[in-house]
Amino acid sequence: MHLSHLTLVTCLLVPFTVASIVPYAAEDPPVPTKRNGECPAVWTQVKSDLNNLFMAGDQCNDLARGAIRAVFHDCGSWDTSQGLSGGCDGSLILGTTPDVELSRAENRGLQAIAGVLRGLAGKYSTSVADMIVFAGIDAAVALCPGGPHVPTFIGRNDSTTSAPEGGLPDVFDSAANLAALFAKKGFSAEDLAALLGAHSTSTQKFVDPTQFNKSQDSTPGQWDVSYYKETYNYATTGSKSNAVFVLPSDSKLSTYNDVGKKFQSFIGNQGKWTSSFASA
Repeated sequence: MHLSHLTLVTCLLVPFTVASIVPYAAEDPPVPTKRNGECPAVWTQVKSDLNNLFMAGDQCNDLARGAIRAVFHDCGSWDTSQGLSGGCDGSLILGTTPDVELSRAENRGLQAIAGVLRGLAGKYSTSVADMIVFAGIDAAVALCPGGPHVPTFIGRNDSTTSAPEGGLPDVFDSAANLAALFAKKGFSAEDLAALLGAHSTSTQKFVDPTQFNKSQDSTPGQWDVSYYKETYNYATTGSKSNAVFVLPSDSKLSTYNDVGKKFQSFIGNQGKWTSSFASA
């Protein structure tokens, strides 16, 4: 997917670097056409709609969590072997060839947010790819209390070609395999440790159905570093709240080599994590 004509919108947010997840030709990089924090009007309207959808009181809700998960599942299937194709291209929702991407096992539970985002893209005449990124980061991450603010690019093209299978992490995989998978996407150990913190707002439904809807830390409505302390404590002592479900992959990575060291460095340090997440 060639993205040489993107609009830089400094009031939008995204946790994935353009270089690693939304590739473009090195000789023809994105050209900013909006500056000084100015958003194209359509995105202000979209944000208003999403604000109403994604908040439950002063906490981000299940739709917001779905949007955060959706942006990773659309963008995160990319790796360096794909060159200028794939990445954040809307295929999570639109992909039908060679299979329906949204119907894959790893995308269970995303159907509701997919319907919302596809409808909004149609309503506002935006690409589905841009809507996924905007909703997942500007309207979801930023709305969750403590969420970071990061500029992003708008101007992605949609694709109906489904992402290659095997590009997303398996929650039961080894720490070594998971670290290698993210390295192929251009992420460092610190990047991976920082991105894992998005689980601070997540809940699980399918990894262990007997613990349906349990959160990955004790404050799932907030974007905070409780996740790091609680996950590490479980990995090293086996202790956790009964209301919390620690993902097997997170437990392994919290103590694994350089990823583990970076993971532990975020314990009790919201500012450090926010900075690392924003630059990942």
